[in-house]
Amino acid sequence: MTQGPLTTEAGAPVADNQNSETAGVGGPVLVQDQLLLEKLAHFNRERIPERVVHARGAGAYGTFTVTADVTPYTRAAFLSEVGKQTEVFLRFSTVAGNLGAADAVRDPRGFALKFYTEEGNYDLVGNNTPVFFIRDAIKFPDFIHTQKRDPYTGSTEADNVWDFWSLSPESTHQVTWLFGDRGIPASYRHMDGFGSHTFQWNNAAGEVFWVKYHFKTDQGIKNLTAEEAEALAGKDPDSHQRDLREAIERGEFPSWTVGVQIMPAADAATYRFNPFDLTKVWPHADYPVTEIGKLELNRNPQNVFAEVEQSIFSPAHFVPGIGPSPDKMLQGRLFAYGDAHRYRVGINADHLPVNRPHATEARTNSRDGFLYDGRHGGARNYEPNSFGGPQQTGRPLWQPFDGFTGGTGDHPTPVHAEDDDFVQAGNLYRLMSEEEKERLVANLAGALSQVSREDIVERAVGNFRNADADFGKRLEAAVQALRG
Repeated sequence: MTQGPLTTEAGAPVADNQNSETAGVGGPVLVQDQLLLEKLAHFNRERIPERVVHARGAGAYGTFTVTADVTPYTRAAFLSEVGKQTEVFLRFSTVAGNLGAADAVRDPRGFALKFYTEEGNYDLVGNNTPVFFIRDAIKFPDFIHTQKRDPYTGSTEADNVWDFWSLSPESTHQVTWLFGDRGIPASYRHMDGFGSHTFQWNNAAGEVFWVKYHFKTDQGIKNLTAEEAEALAGKDPDSHQRDLREAIERGEFPSWTVGVQIMPAADAATYRFNPFDLTKVWPHADYPVTEIGKLELNRNPQNVFAEVEQSIFSPAHFVPGIGPSPDKMLQGRLFAYGDAHRYRVGINADHLPVNRPHATEARTNSRDGFLYDGRHGGARNYEPNSFGGPQQTGRPLWQPFDGFTGGTGDHPTPVHAEDDDFVQAGNLYRLMSEEEKERLVANLAGALSQVSREDIVERAVGNFRNADADFGKRLEAAVQALRG
């Protein structure tokens, strides 16, 4: 069904969209053909800078439904009653690959969830792993440099990857996850998600709790072997994006059971592991996962660029009743993500349909800038004012942190009673079946065998040996066999 005539960007009807205007038949093209110039100029500017990390992704809309009463722990309105539903947008991604990379690769998966709540948007920006490679954001640029293309060779270099990991023993836990069976999910639908960081919940009485989020796939965990992934990546680079889109088109809406681990604030100081260390988990025996809701994806974006590429997520987007923790990686991300979006999409990225609040209205005094839409009209742009402008509430979204002493300085993350860089990696290895251990060792050996320097290999193997003696012994033998 026709929707009227084709027009220029200014709305004028287009007479001929097949032939550019020339000086006579076969003559040179004229600069007065403004449709031609408009189309070429727009085409040259259709892409924005890709994300430095998480460039390759797919997304979908859905709903989050509360299934348990959590009001004793948080005053967040979207969690206020059983049965309450909130619209969400979830973007999945790989971390290291660029926009044109394949989906079926060994890489963590981003799990970035935007809740369109009546108190503003709440962004929970996590991964499909409960831990990460480093615990301090000051190391993040260096880490990502090792995962990206080398400035001299233009390729990802095994020497860089393993040199950094071997010199950063706190990465041992996450590397064990990454090279295990769950390192290459079969699809975005068949993997779990985690908030990864520790966050603060606070209730109406001002009581504080530390929480970790878990999203358990209702489709069941499915993974690819290294050989299956290599074949699929070459055959269908878009495998994960296609799977998600087509499942929703078929009406097979993927879902996750959402749970939290809840730690009373008073427990944190004496807990056996530092509860704010991103390289550590809280064992479920200490703090069980309590179900709080269901997440379902049921609507595909209509335009991938507008709704997936231009979508922005920031860990700093909190709502009343939820806040950050002293996690040093999270603290760095509170700045870094918003800054990345301001550079990549623009200062008014929050005004785009996928990013702006859907269940309330943003009322700010920030004006102007690139692509500003004039939404404020002639209203005053300062606060306080006596002309009916928005006013502060006087009630912070989260409770203040306490218990910190001493002078300022470049302090390492505090060490608790059972903290070291290897204990949880060793625990993870010992939980595996014999077959899982064999695949883990084979995957690691295959990657380490590509490293050119023996000292890097020895240092890397030493980290796994510190996690578990059997782990290190088997890995050393496997690497030596591959290296001849």
